[in-house]
Amino acid sequence: MEVYIPSFRYEESDLERGYTVFKIEVLMNGRKHFVEKRYSEFHALHKKLKKCIKTPEIPSKHVRNWVPKVLEQRRQGLETYLQAVILENEELPKLFLDFLNVRHLPSLPKAESCGSFDETESEESSKLSHQPVLLFLRDPFVLPAASDFPNVVIEGVLHGVFYPHLQPR
Repeated sequence: MEVYIPSFRYEESDLERGYTVFKIEVLMNGRKHFVEKRYSEFHALHKKLKKCIKTPEIPSKHVRNWVPKVLEQRRQGLETYLQAVILENEELPKLFLDFLNVRHLPSLPKAESCGSFDETESEESSKLSHQPVLLFLRDPFVLPAASDFPNVVIEGVLHGVFYPHLQPR
């Protein structure tokens, strides 16, 4: 797993003071996705992780001014923090994976003892939910046919799957 924080942006809100959102890029098993988190969410994660694994230092919670140079240092610090958690721990806790929106991993022993980032999420939602669409018991082009007559059903299915553009209209 690779994690980067390529950018951040300032978010204004009518209900509260403005805040900075950090865009996290997660690369896992050849797939990439993005998650956006505020510093307060990083801080909450850090407090929970400290209870069950060795954690690196997290950048200071208090920033005196919101100039781009200071925010860039915070971005770099948070990126280093996430990368250090991954490097220093052989097994990543479920709450860390939940924070990064990583799903469908086998159950990890440390994950169970550490709890979940979203305690209300059920175990059912993290299981794979796909079903096979098509199944062939044998490849009709590799094994000889049982009789000299062609199997119309297999030929029709193969024709429909591999040559859909040739279907009569």
